[in-house]
Amino acid sequence: MVNVRRSSLDLSGQWRIQHYEVGEKRAMDVAAATLDDRFWIGAAVPGDVHGALIERGIIDPIYFGHNDAKSRWIEQKEWWYRTTFNLDLDTSIEEHFELVFEGLDTFATVYVNGHEAGKTANMLMSHTLDVTRLVRSGWNSIAVRFDPLHLHHSDKETFDWSSYTKERPWIRKAAMNFGWDWGPRTVTVGIWGAVRLERSTIAKLQHVYARTKSLSNEQAQVQVTADVQSVLSFRSRQKRKQADIITCDIRLLDQHGEVVACAVSLSVEQGKADVTLNVVHPRLWWTHDLGDPYLYTLEVTLYADGITLDRYCQPYGIRTIELALHNKQGEGRFAFILNGVKIYAKGANWIPADQLIGTIPNSRYRELVELSVEGHMNMLRVWAGGIYEKDVFYDECDRQGVLVWQDFAFANALFPDFNRDFMHNVQQEIEDNIFRLRNRASLAMWCGNNEIDWLYDMKTASGDITSPFYGEHIYHELIPEILERLDPSRPYWPSSPYGSNDGQDANDPDTGDRHNWQVWHGSVYPRKQGEIPVLDYSIEGVTFKNYKIDHALFSSEFGMHASANRYTLEKNMPAGQFYWGSPEMAYRNKDTNHQKGILLMEGYTGIPRDIEEYMNFSMLTQAEGLRYGIEHFRRINDRNSGALVWQLNDSWPGTSWSMIDYELLPKASFYYAKTFFHPVLLSLEHEPEHPLALWVVNDTLEEIRGQLRLNVYDLHGERLHSSLHEVKVPAQSSMRIASVEEAEVLGTKLAEEVMVELQSEGFPAPINRYFLRDPKEVSLPQSQLSVHVNEEQQSVTVTASGAIARMVKLELPLGRTRFSDNYFDLIPGESRTVTLRHPEMQALPLTDLRVYAMNSCKA
Repeated sequence: MVNVRRSSLDLSGQWRIQHYEVGEKRAMDVAAATLDDRFWIGAAVPGDVHGALIERGIIDPIYFGHNDAKSRWIEQKEWWYRTTFNLDLDTSIEEHFELVFEGLDTFATVYVNGHEAGKTANMLMSHTLDVTRLVRSGWNSIAVRFDPLHLHHSDKETFDWSSYTKERPWIRKAAMNFGWDWGPRTVTVGIWGAVRLERSTIAKLQHVYARTKSLSNEQAQVQVTADVQSVLSFRSRQKRKQADIITCDIRLLDQHGEVVACAVSLSVEQGKADVTLNVVHPRLWWTHDLGDPYLYTLEVTLYADGITLDRYCQPYGIRTIELALHNKQGEGRFAFILNGVKIYAKGANWIPADQLIGTIPNSRYRELVELSVEGHMNMLRVWAGGIYEKDVFYDECDRQGVLVWQDFAFANALFPDFNRDFMHNVQQEIEDNIFRLRNRASLAMWCGNNEIDWLYDMKTASGDITSPFYGEHIYHELIPEILERLDPSRPYWPSSPYGSNDGQDANDPDTGDRHNWQVWHGSVYPRKQGEIPVLDYSIEGVTFKNYKIDHALFSSEFGMHASANRYTLEKNMPAGQFYWGSPEMAYRNKDTNHQKGILLMEGYTGIPRDIEEYMNFSMLTQAEGLRYGIEHFRRINDRNSGALVWQLNDSWPGTSWSMIDYELLPKASFYYAKTFFHPVLLSLEHEPEHPLALWVVNDTLEEIRGQLRLNVYDLHGERLHSSLHEVKVPAQSSMRIASVEEAEVLGTKLAEEVMVELQSEGFPAPINRYFLRDPKEVSLPQSQLSVHVNEEQQSVTVTASGAIARMVKLELPLGRTRFSDNYFDLIPGESRTVTLRHPEMQALPLTDLRVYAMNSCKA
């Protein structure tokens, strides 16, 4: 016997693509190994057809203007991918070959050397085909045919409810490809994941499952199970005189490569090896705000009679995660417990980082997770209408210490759980993704769907749905049964939102998690189960001041629109269309009722008169609105245990709820998040004509002691009031430090003529500043800004004079630019130095920098 380890041949890279009308060509002719495809179109794999056609100049960039509508023809065609590779077969041993596609979008037929190897019908999982009898020594060919979707749904029944399109319930594809209220319809097709040919002999590691069973400061127990699959044919197994002795070694290595626990020569019996590793004085995986997201390396090596066959080697974090639904007093809670410590989940909802999922570079994932950490977020929710994200996303969350709430891919529709073939497809998808993700330290929870249980009740009550709850079996039976078998180590939640109490609906604030769409969408609450839902499209109905009456246990969705940054809009709009109210600006907004944003601004900033005011007013409204809600949620952290903003990112350059726009330029709300998500928050609770309540929120594991300074300035920067208040706040708690009457701090000024500042003394916390009245009530005097640019240090120092500068904004016509701070207020005489950098460390064109405030001229 020779020493043969499992190996992999990477087949990603340049392929060729071509399209035909349905039925135009015989499949076997196009799939033929000898077909001359020299004049087909070059296409990257991973990728998709849209991306390839854009790169070759065949279609215009689809995000510019209305170009996405011009590319709709793509979804009506039959598309083919082809490539070739060389292979050296070893005839002295029996080898097993599997062709692995990490992502096929969506209805694909795979041919190897002209032979049909198999069909797939699911974008949301990987696909493995046994091609042992199809590959040959020397030159080989692969062809993949993608059917247009209509061939697979046009004869299917439609259901009462499927948001945005009735065609998608039967199709296991990213729901957002059909359009959503923040992105256009972009029905992609192609090989969106990596492709490889795996070769093995005798046996291979099918799956490795590792979970932390228990831990303390002295010791952690890590249970590791290796599932082993024989790859010998039945005939070969019968011919062999004696069975190979299959064993495996399991090791856990620290970051220096030292073995901290191991088990060697474990017998593999009935296709399985199982061991509990005892790790002395373990380094735990924490979210970045609580500690070090320490990662060990888990290594499993498979042997046959001492010969190495296969090896698994992946990072592994030792940690425990629980979901507490009650506190010690038996009261309702929805709190994540990491390593025995209750955390406050701060973060946002994640949607695919581009409509063209296959084209997303790894750098985009890294930058978005980095920005999340920079914004003090410790949890991201992977929303159900996209995909189970690429490995690089989880790699970065593991590495950077960000927890992941993972939805299964069922969003806002009924699904045919009565159909055997559909359910078999879904079961394979669920199992495939559990196998892939269950060892992730960052993975905190599985969730069955997005909003389906809640919306089914509302739509039934309103008469929009008369059918049974199709799909219910998936979230309430199939998924939990599979998880109990494959991943009992972490929590499962059937839907989001979910939970009801005393006849309330699934969005009840007293149980489970909650989506607050009273703000922005005008949903009227409280609501009983079965009641007809009511919407209030008025200033009072959509205002973010409604967050104050929300005492949810966990706020997993809430937010409001803001404009994208100037560069992002101008780059993607035809000349002459960059103005408030233009058809192109309207096209950027995919929400169902554009009036909601106008009402929100009308009640807070006033209605914008031009594009400049729209960008400023919408950015300020979103930033201040999220701060208003999140500071409220954090102040009640004895009850509320999490705030996940809808949404973190964009999939195209539009107007949406995102905190970071498509060109990876953060909006004002992101910079506000650096304060409102900071582990130590100085917070002002105040309503007009009421006292100023001063709060300190402490999410750290240590008690805070020091003083809180309250400063009050008039709009020209004269200090009217200053007072110190003692602070002693226990770990992971919030406390009202003092209450001060409005009249005491105003002096002779009106409330709309002052700004309030909270500063910490004796403990670190960012300064927090507030106005006591809404912007539309504050008449800001003209402020002057002086700007000093340091080219060498790539920094800008901004100084205000004359009056408080409101929302100082730095703009550079370049995507992915990182500002250390932006959208901030300055008191006269105050300077702020902002450093700039590009993720690829390229020099920035600071001569093109524009700096101005809402109440200043451009500097």
